[in-house]
Amino acid sequence: MEKRLILDTELLQITINRLVEELIENHTDFSDTVLIGLQPRGIYLANRIQKRLEERLGKSISIGYLDTTFYRDDFRRRETPIQANATKVPFLIEDKKVILIDDVLFTGRTVRAALDAMIAFGRPRLVELLTFIDRKYTRDLPIQPDYVGKRVNTLKTQRVLVEWMDQGAESDKIWLVTNE
Repeated sequence: MEKRLILDTELLQITINRLVEELIENHTDFSDTVLIGLQPRGIYLANRIQKRLEERLGKSISIGYLDTTFYRDDFRRRETPIQANATKVPFLIEDKKVILIDDVLFTGRTVRAALDAMIAFGRPRLVELLTFIDRKYTRDLPIQPDYVGKRVNTLKTQRVLVEWMDQGAESDKIWLVTNE
């Protein structure tokens, strides 16, 4: 197995700050905008984005966590069942601007499932996608992010490993992993 560092702790924090500034530029005071982190790994990025937005804006920003397990088109095709995570969206998204947040955009299937799952909480006015790593050239569906931390050229056989201190890693890092 070969690992190549994509973002270290310092660059990761700079990237989060840049994404937050882009969000503020487009959503101003977030009075009608909510954040929804995609379970399981998108919630770590969503929490950091929320914290930084609250520091910058001096106000509370609504955040929810969405599990897409039962909305996935491959749910019944797997040998072993996918473990579902908790959905926690403590607000209606009716007529709100929603920013879906995930750590890595790969095939686009998780985002498609999130769009279906999100409808249970109302019909949003606008949905945007923020992803930390956009794996170029691997999309199965025509889904593109509105906000991107970093675009990375990858092969289908490679994977992106995101390590968060929140999950027990020594430091925040993002790796490109190639299995030999």
